[in-house]
Amino acid sequence: MAAKGLSSMTAFASADGADGALAWQWEIRGVNGRGLDLRLRLPDGLGALEHPLRGKLQKALARGNVSVSLKLQRAAGATSLALQTEALDAALAALSEVEHRAEGRLAPSTAADILNLRGVMEAGDTAQLPADQTLLAEADALIDAFVAMRRTEGAALAEVMTGQLDRMANLTEAAGQTASARAAASGERLRQQVADLLEATEVVDEARLAQELAVLAVKADVTEEIDRLRAHIAAARDLIAGGGPVGRKLDFLMQEFNREANTLCSKSGDAALTAIGLDLKLTIDQMREQVQNVE
Repeated sequence: MAAKGLSSMTAFASADGADGALAWQWEIRGVNGRGLDLRLRLPDGLGALEHPLRGKLQKALARGNVSVSLKLQRAAGATSLALQTEALDAALAALSEVEHRAEGRLAPSTAADILNLRGVMEAGDTAQLPADQTLLAEADALIDAFVAMRRTEGAALAEVMTGQLDRMANLTEAAGQTASARAAASGERLRQQVADLLEATEVVDEARLAQELAVLAVKADVTEEIDRLRAHIAAARDLIAGGGPVGRKLDFLMQEFNREANTLCSKSGDAALTAIGLDLKLTIDQMREQVQNVE
């Protein structure tokens, strides 16, 4: 197999990072999809990462539904109380109005009383967000790990599909041999039937008889189907060996495989050939399930 190899669309990778009081975790997950669908979940304040991150993913991947998430976690002690000046001004203005209306009937307020009012003191974040370049450098390593896992899964898919192609090749050859044996037996049977017909009938339209025999022969001939199956098997082997994003091409080939197997069964007229055709259809369906995961 070529060094590039196949890639599966199903994979997972994660990475952790930390800087002072702030820690974070990357996760990237992928499943099969018709095209490349990217979904990014980034924390508030890091939206600037989305565009370059999408560019990196689009360069590395061709197909799949891919989700990327970045979660931030602040260590204990990373927050402290901070004075909210706008809330303080509002509280002082309200206090002044209340004292004015009370006309000196209230006890004087202390600074501690005011600071305990809701909203005057709020938790402030002392941890700074990591630099974009730091996170993007980590994203490169994350995507590399994700791509590596896709290729590992792709190698496993290639092995399974190669085995299925081997079985399809054996079934195709068996179908060819069975069809040849069936043709010989059918030819002898047909000759006997024609001889019986000639003995029983005084007037025979030989041209019409020859035409009908030719039609029967064409309907029963599966040579083209077997030749096309062989060609499709060779094409599938080449695609798997060549690697790269060939999932769509393999999926198209599976449709062609299924079409030829259906025609083979419809033309068989023989229990043994029909059984081979059904085994072939089963193997094609099994391989098609694997192909759905190929990038």
